[in-house]
Amino acid sequence: MVAAIIGVGLIGGSLSLTLKQAGIFNKVIGVDRCVDNLDKALALQLIDEALPLEEAIKKSNIIIISVPVDASVAIVANVLNHVNAQQAVFDVGSTKLPICNCIKNHPMRKRFVATHPMWGTEHSGPQAAVISAFKGRACVICDAGLSDADAVNTVEYLYKKIGMHIISMTAINHDIHAAYISHVSHISSFALANTVLEKEKEEETIFEMAAGGFESTVRLAKSNANMWVPIFTQNKENVLDVLNEHISQLRKFKAALEKDNTAYLRELIENANTIKRILK
Repeated sequence: MVAAIIGVGLIGGSLSLTLKQAGIFNKVIGVDRCVDNLDKALALQLIDEALPLEEAIKKSNIIIISVPVDASVAIVANVLNHVNAQQAVFDVGSTKLPICNCIKNHPMRKRFVATHPMWGTEHSGPQAAVISAFKGRACVICDAGLSDADAVNTVEYLYKKIGMHIISMTAINHDIHAAYISHVSHISSFALANTVLEKEKEEETIFEMAAGGFESTVRLAKSNANMWVPIFTQNKENVLDVLNEHISQLRKFKAALEKDNTAYLRELIENANTIKRILK
């Protein structure tokens, strides 16, 4: 099976490595507007060949779109303009409704499968690719009924072969849930990092005191703005809804401390502890 991966960065590169290791892809063609990324991907053997978009599509059975979500909206329509009824196309973006809305009336819509493999790191670029990164993780497939069954089956097969389990939902519900479990976490990390950086102007030793808890909390703050600004803006309404609730929770902690209300502070912490039911 030959695959074309459009965007040979962290996710695209990791998928290529993992699927090649699993023996599913015997050739991967890379497409990227950044020549440096293609050179790195070739040197790291993430891809076997670099080609222009249309030529790569013609030579591939599977086309994977792995670019920032603002770019993917335009790219998916262009890709579908060049595929046939035997090819399958899927994306890996963190927002689903904009891309699904963009191509809802496209004559080749049924060859597209909207997916979101729930894995990532704060790093970016081909050099950040990780082999076997997806094992044990969830992959969300959205609006599967709008895609041809054979395309969905092919995409599910690929994800299952690399150890992922499939969750099905609508694009609308995906974007709501992603705002809660992913997008607000990144905003919180960016905000905390900025808070500490502001304080560090006065206390240069603060980073010398940083321990594991701090590092894990702000790890996401190293994530690439080129990736996350489009995600936040595309999912603006859901992210704002979650942020309003998050700010409300912060105010509760602030009020408990201001009033020396240790009983309420304990209640807030113990209620938060119940997340252990979900995160074991």
